[in-house]
Amino acid sequence: MTTVGTESPATIMVIDDHPLLRRGVRQLLEIEEDLSLVFDTGSPREGLEQALAQEPDMLLLDLNMPDIDGLELLKQLRDGGFAGRIIMYTVSDQKDNVVDALRSGADGYLLKDMEPEALVHQLRQATLGRMAISDDLTSLLARALRSQRHAETAPSLDVLTRREREILQELAAGMSNKLIARKLEITEGTVKVHVKHLLKKLRLRSRVEAAVWAVQQGLAPDH
Repeated sequence: MTTVGTESPATIMVIDDHPLLRRGVRQLLEIEEDLSLVFDTGSPREGLEQALAQEPDMLLLDLNMPDIDGLELLKQLRDGGFAGRIIMYTVSDQKDNVVDALRSGADGYLLKDMEPEALVHQLRQATLGRMAISDDLTSLLARALRSQRHAETAPSLDVLTRREREILQELAAGMSNKLIARKLEITEGTVKVHVKHLLKKLRLRSRVEAAVWAVQQGLAPDH
């Protein structure tokens, strides 16, 4: 069955050591035409290997797993060059876990007790380049990022090129790489390279942090 429009479904991979949860997510996504679960595993090592090989649009990653915990796996994924969305999916609402995940390159943080419809909604937000954060954690995240940013020597927009600033502005508006490429008339691969460079210059680890920081700096979207 084809989906309406020309966009292909967003591909999703789940890495979680609970078989029942993986089965539940698979069954939930089977009825969604715009979201496609392409692989799931309870093994962090297999998940790392398959994520780097298949390059899905998004990973749903458990925080607490044996052998390699979610934060360590997240860092290995980013160090390995995985550029897709990584959403932590966990029972922990501890501030340190939330902040550590986002500082390590996660693009969202969702709690496992959320309603299935809310999970699907948040996954769709993530495919658009927006934050996927459980409602209960939004204010906690904003306060934590603010306090950490004030404790550091803040980077300046001046370190960015004109193109990097344009792309950061679109990130702040919640646009995906594909939409940014279309608007700026460049390739999606070029957008990915610019995003990687601007994150390094700003000493940030994820698109989520970049979007929050850009809004705090008054870099308002022009649409």
